Amino acid sequence: MYSDRDSETTFDEDSQPNDEVMPYSDDETEDELESPSAVELEQNRINREAEESREPVKKDCSWQVKANDRNFHEQPQFKKTTFLCFKKSKYAGNAIKTYKYNAITFLPLNLLEQFKRVANFYFLVLLILQTIPQITTLSWYTTLLPLLLVLGITAIKDLVDDIARHRMDNEINNRTCDVMRDGRFKTAKWKDIQVGDVIRLKKNAFVPADILLLSSSEPNSLCYVETAELDGETNLKFKMSLEITDRYLQEESAMAEFDGFIECEEPNNRLDKFTGTLFWRSRTYPLDADKILLRGCKIRNTDFCHGVVIFAGGDTKIMKNSGKTRFKRTKIDSLMNYMVYTIFVVLILLSAGLAIGHTYWEQQIGNTSWYLYDGEDYSPPYRGFLNFWGYIIVLNTMVPISLYVSVEVIRLGQSYFINWDLQMYYPEKDTPAKARTTTLNEQLGQIHYIFSDKTGTLTQNIMAFKKCCINGQTYGESRDGSGQLQNHEEQVDFSWNMYADGKLTFCDHYLIEQIRSGKETEVRQFFFLLAICHTVMVDASDGQLNYQAASPDEGALVTAARNFGFVFLSRTQNTITISEMGIERTYDVLAILDFNSDRKRMSVIVKEPGGNIRLYCKGADTVIYERLHPVNRQRQITQEALDIFANETLRTLCLCYKDISHDEYETWNKKFMEASVASSNRDEALDNVYEEIEKNLILLGATAIEDKLQDGVPETISKLAKADIKIWVLTGDKKETAENIGFSCELLTDETTICYGEDISALLQTRLENQNNKAGSDINSSQRTNEPFFQSGRNRALIITGSWLNEILLEKKKKKKKKLLKLKFPRTAEEREKQSQSKRRADVNKEQQQRNFVDLACECSAVICCRVTPKQKAMVVELVKKYKKAITLAIGDGANDVNMIKTAHIGVGISGQEGMQAVMSSDYSFGQFRYLQRLLLVHGRWSYIRMCKFLRYFFYKNFAFTLVHFWYSFFNGYSAQTAYEDWFITLYNVLYSSLPVLLVGLLDQDVSDKLSLRFPGLYISGQKDLLFNYKKFFVSLIHGIITSLIIFFIPYGAYLQTMGQDGEAPSDYQSFAVTAASSLIVTVNFQMGLDTSYWTFVNAFSIFGSIALYFGIMFDLHSAGIHVLFPSNFQFTGTAPNALRQPYLWLTILLSVAVCLLPVVAVRFLSMTIWPSASDKIQKNRKKYKTEEQWKRRQSTFRRGISSRRSAYAFSHQRGYADLIASGRSIRKKRAPLDAVLHHKVAEDRQVGETS
Repeated sequence: MYSDRDSETTFDEDSQPNDEVMPYSDDETEDELESPSAVELEQNRINREAEESREPVKKDCSWQVKANDRNFHEQPQFKKTTFLCFKKSKYAGNAIKTYKYNAITFLPLNLLEQFKRVANFYFLVLLILQTIPQITTLSWYTTLLPLLLVLGITAIKDLVDDIARHRMDNEINNRTCDVMRDGRFKTAKWKDIQVGDVIRLKKNAFVPADILLLSSSEPNSLCYVETAELDGETNLKFKMSLEITDRYLQEESAMAEFDGFIECEEPNNRLDKFTGTLFWRSRTYPLDADKILLRGCKIRNTDFCHGVVIFAGGDTKIMKNSGKTRFKRTKIDSLMNYMVYTIFVVLILLSAGLAIGHTYWEQQIGNTSWYLYDGEDYSPPYRGFLNFWGYIIVLNTMVPISLYVSVEVIRLGQSYFINWDLQMYYPEKDTPAKARTTTLNEQLGQIHYIFSDKTGTLTQNIMAFKKCCINGQTYGESRDGSGQLQNHEEQVDFSWNMYADGKLTFCDHYLIEQIRSGKETEVRQFFFLLAICHTVMVDASDGQLNYQAASPDEGALVTAARNFGFVFLSRTQNTITISEMGIERTYDVLAILDFNSDRKRMSVIVKEPGGNIRLYCKGADTVIYERLHPVNRQRQITQEALDIFANETLRTLCLCYKDISHDEYETWNKKFMEASVASSNRDEALDNVYEEIEKNLILLGATAIEDKLQDGVPETISKLAKADIKIWVLTGDKKETAENIGFSCELLTDETTICYGEDISALLQTRLENQNNKAGSDINSSQRTNEPFFQSGRNRALIITGSWLNEILLEKKKKKKKKLLKLKFPRTAEEREKQSQSKRRADVNKEQQQRNFVDLACECSAVICCRVTPKQKAMVVELVKKYKKAITLAIGDGANDVNMIKTAHIGVGISGQEGMQAVMSSDYSFGQFRYLQRLLLVHGRWSYIRMCKFLRYFFYKNFAFTLVHFWYSFFNGYSAQTAYEDWFITLYNVLYSSLPVLLVGLLDQDVSDKLSLRFPGLYISGQKDLLFNYKKFFVSLIHGIITSLIIFFIPYGAYLQTMGQDGEAPSDYQSFAVTAASSLIVTVNFQMGLDTSYWTFVNAFSIFGSIALYFGIMFDLHSAGIHVLFPSNFQFTGTAPNALRQPYLWLTILLSVAVCLLPVVAVRFLSMTIWPSASDKIQKNRKKYKTEEQWKRRQSTFRRGISSRRSAYAFSHQRGYADLIASGRSIRKKRAPLDAVLHHKVAEDRQVGETS
């Protein structure tokens, strides 16, 4: 029976989210998530029968690939319509394209894009209007020259950016690999690869497309890959081909004849899942993700491998995960556009008012003044209409045409400053900082939230063995051989061990003495356990041992045992060989009890040469302590050591063992073999059998591993926090690991109250129910409740897993049964209406729950989201953008961070560690997380201050310049006559006032970079939009109005009834225009000087140089020579020399400038004295700060044994290599390298030829 409740999304009380499991994929289907229960089967059968009469359902596996057959994929059924009747294959080519233009489309497309900008289109219309003689009083070139300059500079910038994209695309598309052509492998470019091609890849090569592994040089066609660009993990993973392809597809001729048919799922973004079937030799073979090599992986420790291309180019999983490329604009850009619209409105109102004034004037005065007759019998309203357009032209400079191009020039310069900053250069990887976009610089000064990846971003992803506790004794401090603490650290000498790798940093000489003396048997047994209890694979080449581990932690522990004298040398399917202090011994491995996320431990059962059977186990302390023998003397001491390690944010692991009798082992082994071949619930059966043997364990001790943070991470986070920037960590790692890193980087402290998903779930559910009840009782109270979730005064942090995130945000899929019942049966109109209402109510609940979650999370000082998918990372960023309207920044280093980087307002890529996918999708990139503080607190803040100062001044100078025409209108019959010479109008924004403001926009700084970092609180002004907003805009408008009043009326008053020295009146129009223009140029340039905080020679030269340039050009343009050449374009002949020789006129200019600037100087002085800003105070004391000691990192409080949190060993996210080891497929004799195979084949051919 259908009910309202069926359609509402509620918490599933029967199945709580699993903190250890990452939500399976980003686009799961209901079929993948749930299988129908027995109750549903009959109903489903009926539903299927009802559907059979309709069109067939599309199969999940509809992607068909034929090996070595390109024509197959060109068949009509694989074509799709692209435009009108044009069709192309649904199989994408392997070339990628990120560029926007080519040689033919650049000019039209770029001009189209530029004229989409309102200002550019406006000036194009204006240019057309200026060609109409009845309207214009201003020459057409006054608009054309600035417009061409703007379009040209922007086009050149776009061209340079697109050329860089072309080069990057060409570099990737022109990489080469071997592709099967005409029966042989031939070198081909990546862009020429197509679906169905058989390709050969060599060691250290990148995989060019998603391919099905067919065979490799390794035994059983194993292939080791590095997936750093996909998931950010640098530890190797293995892939394994089908046994049938491994057996038959080794020779080149066999590859050429391979005609397998593959049917699989459509292209999707699920990195960890693949479903398909291979049809070959009249048999079918199931395919899964373990047999697929994804584009972006790198072949490691495998000489060569072969594969057939399944997905190419844009269909590959890495490209499907890259998310949509979003057009990013800054907050100031949006505000600037609204202000330009405001200016448009003001311009139209002014023009309309002046046009009405001209109509009235014509009626009252113009028609009766015979000397004003122009030969046209236009009516006053029509003349007013023409004057409206005339004033639109005259006052057009209120909308500054050069604004946008000036902004682009400033941003470009600021981007170069970021690129050139040597303090953001990472020498170890030869990685400079790189501004990959030039449009977002000032937004770096307004960040509220930072979303950071963990592995490779905050950490180096390098594990180091730091300390251990053995039999109650803690080792790892700096001690000499007798156990006495030393004041200085002295590195342990491992030269006595021929297998030591020389990379371990350890300063406890007492532990070495204990191992070498052999007095403490538990010490040797501790490191023996580390050397034998693992699933590490070893590769011995050139006398060197190379370990391949499923997780960095496991590799670090085996390597530590190697350095301390217990060396893992080799293994077979059933044995493992260890060098124990120089003596090689081989042990029979009876069973490997592998790790999984539920068990949190792994064990091995080995038979010693003497015949004794012993189980060795290592795992998280929380699960090991539950399985210890009741009598364990070192239990409490080890517990205290674990607390100390946890306080030091080290990742811990407990080691234990147990002797097993032969009878006990035989009984257990029977159960183990039965569980191993169970046809259903095999994993659960194995876990139960493991549980039986892993009990009554004897505790040996504990290890402590450091997941090394990148240098400067705690200091960076601390400074960013003081700048009121909230940092959220979004990682795919497990909860305990993420929590430990939170403590390491000081996001979390011992005073922090930590809330988990299960804690806030009930809180959010209660809040949602209260809101629904309140909304139901009062229809006007539908707004969300604004009460805080927590009491103020306590420092809180939120740690939530991906499963809980889906649960809380109501993202879980609905039950399949409900969906089937609702979709298959016809409904009445009433039922459909009820369903629609329920759906709307569910959507409202979902949105409200998401809003509540964001509000709750933002009340916390830190948020850590762990076990989250790439799509969930992007979702969290989008929620904060949506509900907080805050500026966000995402920083990461792997392909799994690309979606998040693209979603945030600003994306930052860490380059040099885990591939280039994140960097290629980012707006800024550098080598280390610590450079983020300089990017934001220095470059970001400076860019914001410079841009705000530039915009305020730019609007001011244009209002002061343009509104003089407005005041002049009252004295010229509103006739749209200009107050200045045409050439002055043309060159004002281009030459006379552009350079000083550009240099301030590029070079100005209120305080130095060191003081910016020392006082992060200065950053807050950008977050609050204090330096540029509508209030500041109207202040600039009023300032411009007052300046224009002074510039017009003081010369007007001075010229009224005035006589010059020569007895002539200087009060002609042209002399007035020169006086007003000269006053304006001196005023606006000196005003820029008052706004300059950081004086350099260049600034001073630009201000005085601009004034000198104005006078120089004016004298040239007013010369008789240029008038003779172009009499119609240069009409102010001799005006400047005649006017400026009058002292009276210079006094007028001086008075105008003084009246404009002295009040500004007075207001600035009073504000800095009475209401100084934070930067004013720091500027005042900057000399004192230079002599003080530099700001230091605060020390975190350390309280031994108090912390109750547990530090956990980070096993791999997937199962280890136990199944692989047990299968024996990786242990056989290594196959001959590719060259040897080919040479052998050639020798056989020759032998056959000679015999015949």
